[in-house]
Amino acid sequence: MATVTQTHIHQMPISTQPHFTYTPLPLPPHVKAEAFKDLGREVKGYDPAIVTPEQMDEIIEMLYRYSILLFKNVKLTPKQQYEMTLKAFDPAAQSYGHGNNKTGKEKASILHPDLKTIPHQPQVQLIGNGKVPGMYEGLDSPQLKHPHHKTFHKTPISQEDEDAGATRFYRWHIDAALYALSPPKVTTLYAVSVPKGAPQICRYDDGTGDEVTVPLGGTAFVSGKTMFDILPAELKSLAVRTKVKYAPHPYVWMSKAHALPTGLGIENEGLELSLDELPEWEESKVKLFPMCWRNPVTGHLHVQVHPCGAQALHIDPLPAGADRDHALYPDGGEVKDLKEVREILYRIQRPGIAPELVYAQDWDEGDLVLFHNRGLLHSVVGAFKEDQLRMFHQCNLAASDDPVGPTAEDVEIYA
Repeated sequence: MATVTQTHIHQMPISTQPHFTYTPLPLPPHVKAEAFKDLGREVKGYDPAIVTPEQMDEIIEMLYRYSILLFKNVKLTPKQQYEMTLKAFDPAAQSYGHGNNKTGKEKASILHPDLKTIPHQPQVQLIGNGKVPGMYEGLDSPQLKHPHHKTFHKTPISQEDEDAGATRFYRWHIDAALYALSPPKVTTLYAVSVPKGAPQICRYDDGTGDEVTVPLGGTAFVSGKTMFDILPAELKSLAVRTKVKYAPHPYVWMSKAHALPTGLGIENEGLELSLDELPEWEESKVKLFPMCWRNPVTGHLHVQVHPCGAQALHIDPLPAGADRDHALYPDGGEVKDLKEVREILYRIQRPGIAPELVYAQDWDEGDLVLFHNRGLLHSVVGAFKEDQLRMFHQCNLAASDDPVGPTAEDVEIYA
């Protein structure tokens, strides 16, 4: 396996004779094709049993360029999945993105019901729906639970509408602990068992009338680069000057709160836990990340914010000589009011989840998807019946470094 560093990646040329074949992902008719010209590729010719370091270098390069790589009909063990995620993308990483065996122990976390750690490979999680018969990878008949928006949204869809095929985005997010650990660079998802069913209509239910057809249990993705690129100038300026402060133990902090119907953030109900109700925490482990993360290969800026866990915004003032006309927060400052924090983030992020910008992966058994966790937001969609068995292996690793934000040159350009 390859052990390239970010510097090595940035210097890698695109091979004139690639090891694999790369073709655009099949796009549904609702999407804006122009937004997907550099987003997503299917990779043909890959075999995890015989992959070489040079081939992995190429896969790394292509993932950072296209954000989503799909491999069809793959046979992949948890060990191979872990080694691909670790050795190729971040050799210095050590644990699962939320900490090995941590999500199962932290009962108050909203992630607790969704993840089952594979004992012999604790960096890989079993996720899905239904009861797995017998022993599976060291787990005794694990009961899997597909996240359902009714457990998290303030105003869920009626049972009648759900029976008719309506659904929601559960929660737009980045795979990251957002406390103590650095966000993973890549997430790998491997489909073991995939129940089939009719497509569903994913409703935004935010007064816009927006909706998008999604496959049953699809994984929805949107590009953080596109999210930045489509912003008007005053919001680009704000985005490159802003850092997001996350709550300590954010998945516990938000455990009693409810989400917006778009799944893009939390309702303002005052239901977040107070800091003294949280598990023991340290200020030094609280995460403060740039709103925009810089792609290590392309240099593009991606809006990368987990809106549900955001607690405050730190805004830098405009650089000297910048045009202050129409500028937002020209003198900078710290925004601590949760309602204001959420309104700013929603204003910046909501355009980027418009129906024509959403790609929903339609899974088949044996599909392996790699996605650039520092360049995309994603969400579970759909609802399964209790007897529908869905099994996926998920792996992401807390990174050995934090994401890099805009350069001084970026700020000069956009601010």
